[in-house]
Amino acid sequence: MPLIGVEKMTHYPASELMISKSLANQMFGRPSTLCRGIQGRMSTIAMQNEFSGRIQLLQGTLDMLILRTLLFGPAHGHQIAKHIQRTTDDLLQVEHGSLYPALHRLERKGWIGAKWEPAGKDLKREVKNYRLTAAGRKHLVAEESKWRKLSGAVARIMWPAEES
Repeated sequence: MPLIGVEKMTHYPASELMISKSLANQMFGRPSTLCRGIQGRMSTIAMQNEFSGRIQLLQGTLDMLILRTLLFGPAHGHQIAKHIQRTTDDLLQVEHGSLYPALHRLERKGWIGAKWEPAGKDLKREVKNYRLTAAGRKHLVAEESKWRKLSGAVARIMWPAEES
């Protein structure tokens, strides 16, 4: 489902990931209350009280997506964001305001390491490349297991097997 434009996007929640308005409507089965506000967006400050229990879930999801991306090798922040966007056919877009705090959080936890390196052929410019650590790899395996269980449980409710 291609995204029409920024005005058709909505934060869900605390600007961790952006999803299209139409997907939000599909998820909630009605026009999403997340989509109210100026040009289809709602302030993350106003959303914090309403969605405080959900923020942790999406932070964990963003962390898992970053760790999974780094499983393929070192990358700088923009590469990570673009990989997530391309892999999800533009459905998920990670804003830099969410990405870099998440990268710093993962680095503090020891799940990723970072190193400043020359930016390709331009030796005057540097990028901070992130890599997955052994502890991060172990955490990713645990998180993938939890995600499989959660998504399987939701799938069993959403699409129950027909009784014979």
